[in-house]
Amino acid sequence: MKIKLVAVLLTLISLTGCATSYQGIAYTGGYSETRLDENVFRVSFKGNAYTSRERAADFALLRSAELTLENGYTHFVIIDAEDYSKVSTYTTPTTSNTTASAYGSGNYIYGSATTTTTGGETHNISKPRRSNVIMLFKHKPQGTFSYNADFLKRELRSKYGIVDE
Repeated sequence: MKIKLVAVLLTLISLTGCATSYQGIAYTGGYSETRLDENVFRVSFKGNAYTSRERAADFALLRSAELTLENGYTHFVIIDAEDYSKVSTYTTPTTSNTTASAYGSGNYIYGSATTTTTGGETHNISKPRRSNVIMLFKHKPQGTFSYNADFLKRELRSKYGIVDE
């Protein structure tokens, strides 16, 4: 029984032991986008429990930069943003082990027993989420802050060691 539990735990750790990589949405998280208008998108990134809030925000920005360039634009502005975490809990299974001893003398039996209980710990799991609504521009817009998509794409790919396919 203990061997099966260890095997299951090792498998879970190997599957979720790393922060969510830069990828399209999958079981362990990733980015997704929805086109809201010709030059407006909602870009989201969902991380797993090993993903930092900074990484989730950066990957939402990286996907925003890529979408900007893929659609023939050079700059984008974030017109709405949402930064939150999905929080859940996990409680480890509880197991008990009892050891006992007994001895007899005449018509009497004497004994003792000890029970040891392990497990039952509750762990909080926080998975960061980031969502940006972006507007794309063909040229740098005047009078507002905008991101240069080409520059941002190069910087964030370099920061996280992501190579172009």
